[in-house]
Amino acid sequence: MSFVVTALPAEAFRPLFGLSDEALAERGVIRRTVDARPGFPCRVSLEDAEPGETVLLLNYEHQSADTPFRASHTIYVREDGPQAALAPDEVPQLFRHRVMSLRAFSEAGMMLAAEVAPGAELEPAVERLLGKPDVAYLHAHYAGMGCYAARIDRA
Repeated sequence: MSFVVTALPAEAFRPLFGLSDEALAERGVIRRTVDARPGFPCRVSLEDAEPGETVLLLNYEHQSADTPFRASHTIYVREDGPQAALAPDEVPQLFRHRVMSLRAFSEAGMMLAAEVAPGAELEPAVERLLGKPDVAYLHAHYAGMGCYAARIDRA
């Protein structure tokens, strides 16, 4: 089954770029300078940020459905990083060296199933979950920290 991984849209975060640390703090956002690679996975570029770059650390509501599975968690966003646009069946490289948690949701936002898989072996898990007829979409999370990574849909 063909699938597509979708990054968060840069437009959602542009108003934060270039703000002072104080203005960011008023919004609950922290600017960090990247000091290691990997370690700062950007949810817009779907790339690990490079040492010396700045990223914004913020809470993001990735599951807005009005269900018990409504959820938000911490994410990193590179300031002025490129917008990812992945081809069908393309898995971002930053997933490949991490253990990923896939959560399958119904159209109404109810979690129906979940799997944990090494990023190097992600495709079979994606195909199993999207192969369930009642599954509308998947959320990928970094299993270690539990942070939201990206959305996965049928292509």
